[in-house]
Amino acid sequence: MKKYSLSFIILVTAFTNVFSQTNNSEIMTFQNVKTETISVNGTKFYYRKLGILNESVPVIFLNHLGATLDNCDPRILDGIASKHQIIAFDNRGVGATEGKTPITIAEMAKDAIGFIKAMGYEKVDIVGFSMGAFIAQEILLQEPQLVRRVVMTGTGPAGGEGIKNVSKITYWDMLRGYLTFRDPKFYLFFNQNENGKKSAKEFLARIKERTENRDEKINLKSFSNQLKAIHSWGLQKPQDLSVIKQPVLIANGDNDRMVPSSNTYDLAKRISNSELIVYKDAGHGGIFQNHVEFVKRALTFLAK
Repeated sequence: MKKYSLSFIILVTAFTNVFSQTNNSEIMTFQNVKTETISVNGTKFYYRKLGILNESVPVIFLNHLGATLDNCDPRILDGIASKHQIIAFDNRGVGATEGKTPITIAEMAKDAIGFIKAMGYEKVDIVGFSMGAFIAQEILLQEPQLVRRVVMTGTGPAGGEGIKNVSKITYWDMLRGYLTFRDPKFYLFFNQNENGKKSAKEFLARIKERTENRDEKINLKSFSNQLKAIHSWGLQKPQDLSVIKQPVLIANGDNDRMVPSSNTYDLAKRISNSELIVYKDAGHGGIFQNHVEFVKRALTFLAK
């Protein structure tokens, strides 16, 4: 039997380990990444972390109304994870995360800040969609030193036009979904023309790609509390967003029914260091309909 030197064995073992880690990272996607937990001020939060390990400034993804981890668009999270570490988590009382869901956006922001600090991060980038971008605005106002760059999508400022009507629109489209055997997001996020319906079907298929270890669905009480928080946000007095100095990328469709697209333009005017994208022939879920273009633009923005 051939004998090998100890140094040769160590070299082969190290190479094997590196190859194994590289191979595993290549096949790891949001579809199969494990779900982890962390205690945030005594409450167990559930999250999924994907992408480049040891990223000095990770990306925190803040989700929308009614969303659990399984409602994240895997094309967007996988796309951002190609260049960054991205972390998505269930808000308090949502999905598998413990606790009672807050009834204000400000309290949700405090929870998000607590999560970020519990993870040990001193500086993060944020990507927020819809309600998640409301939360992002509050984080910028509460603890601006925690944030480097922000991407806000499908959103608007506190007291923005029509935001107080989100509950009414949501319940109506939930009824439409029930009567037509469709997910309400088919109506809430997309235009009801040929292009919108096609994009809706593709998006809804993507968020079902994960078949194992799926998250718990949001309960009715938590969903109701989120709607109360959004309604209050819509009735709130406008905030002074001129104090936000971080670079902000703002994106939406040109026909957003949930958070009217006029809010997108208003937000961009009120945040001086902002860039604006408005996707034509797209609704509230414009970033899902245009996920390829959005990921490219987001990566360029985050890399600056």
